[in-house]
Amino acid sequence: MAYKITDECVACGTCMESCPNEAISEGDIYVIDAEKCAECGACVDACPTGAIIEE
Repeated sequence: MAYKITDECVACGTCMESCPNEAISEGDIYVIDAEKCAECGACVDACPTGAIIEE
């Protein structure tokens, strides 16, 4: 399982703040680094727009 940030991302930073592994980087739409991601789901739970999905 891997996570992906979709176009629904509003770049609010909530997911990045919740990630214990610093696997999310900033941009117009944030990006999850699969190598750093522990697949804990903290970002999914934190995202207010539901923009993070399982791939």
